[in-house]
Amino acid sequence: MSPPVAPPGWSRWLVPPAALSVHLAIGQAYAWSVFKPPLESALGLSGTQSALPFQLGIVMLGLSAAFGGTLVERNGPRWAMTVALIFFSSGFLIAALGAATEQYWLIVFGYGFVGGIGLGIGYISPVSTLIKWFPDRPGMATGIAIMGFGGGALIASPWSAQMLESFGADSSGIALAFLVHGLTYAVFMSVGVLLVRVPRGEKPAAVAGPSSLDGVQVSARNAVRTPQFWCLWVVLCMNVTAGIGILEKAAPMITDFFADTSAPVSASAAAGFVALLSAANMAGRIGWSSTSDLIGRKNIYRVYLGVGAVMYALIAWFGDSSKPLFILCALVILSFYGGGFATIPAYLKDLFGTFQVGAIHGRLLTAWSTAGVLGPLIVNWIADRQEEAGKHGSSLYGTSFLIMIGLLVVGFVANELVRPVHARHHIPAQREATDVEREHSEPESA
Repeated sequence: MSPPVAPPGWSRWLVPPAALSVHLAIGQAYAWSVFKPPLESALGLSGTQSALPFQLGIVMLGLSAAFGGTLVERNGPRWAMTVALIFFSSGFLIAALGAATEQYWLIVFGYGFVGGIGLGIGYISPVSTLIKWFPDRPGMATGIAIMGFGGGALIASPWSAQMLESFGADSSGIALAFLVHGLTYAVFMSVGVLLVRVPRGEKPAAVAGPSSLDGVQVSARNAVRTPQFWCLWVVLCMNVTAGIGILEKAAPMITDFFADTSAPVSASAAAGFVALLSAANMAGRIGWSSTSDLIGRKNIYRVYLGVGAVMYALIAWFGDSSKPLFILCALVILSFYGGGFATIPAYLKDLFGTFQVGAIHGRLLTAWSTAGVLGPLIVNWIADRQEEAGKHGSSLYGTSFLIMIGLLVVGFVANELVRPVHARHHIPAQREATDVEREHSEPESA
């Protein structure tokens, strides 16, 4: 499927809506918690078991983005969005069959494995195209699209809850909700497939030589051999781990923090707190990434990691004494979490050029897979151990917050170590397109 070329006079501002149609759909992943209680009740699952589809989905997101990144660059955004549509929607349909037959392994396989592949390919599908359309404001452009992933849950959460209320929270009601999701998202994502265009003269990366691009250009294969790539891998992993540390356990966390005070947090207020975090996550993706165009990528990550560590310290030491302070610090941390995702493609473009930035971004997202396991594991395991030791309230989280501070400091140091890529990793400007195509036709690993 060849990438569609924009006709003369075609507005570049039509590309962000195309990207948003995909990211708003796959952003449903952040609303998985809506299905957890019904699944646990209908199928007799534990909390750990009901989280498995989401966890596998995030793991597959990172892996599919890493292994499929070169294919996305080679075949273009329309191909990538089509593949994402097929896998993401099929994942829901398979999960619907699993719920209808009460075969939980089908839900895990459908939503987690198949749908997770759609998540990964869909997540990186518009990145390089947006950067090429907006070379003057790459942070803003990718922020607009990736904002959709953070905001998808704001749509999916109430929509899913309403369906479960209408269809019922038993296995057949869950199956019908999954079915509606799969069909609706297929239609919604098709808008992006039909609308996306590449700039005139643009070709897939496998046939476009680096001579057609300006500035430093580094191939995906060479990028993973540089210390800069692995420094950014650590930066992203630490920032995401810190954000997930709050996001994954937000409702019970704020309830625990103020359980022993004169103003305990109700279940409805805790749900409102989760909605606020989703809004901060979404706002940070466009706000902070746009700011990075003004102050630079390294500086904005200094803010994410340095100020983020301060926010965690304030919660750890003073959070249980002031509800506004707790909420404000958590919102700032989640805005940094979202901003980190949206800014990283522009950071990669600054270091490695636009030649195969989508493929490089895909490989870097394995840091997200790692953080998706690491963050919840740290917070939940320590909280469980503290509870077994007879502790309660905010003391359940003190140790894990100190660990998060340490991880953010590690990320801060890794960001400071980032330097321009050495010339030996650059692709020579005179290199012919046939040489590039031959290189990327060889088997390669992520």
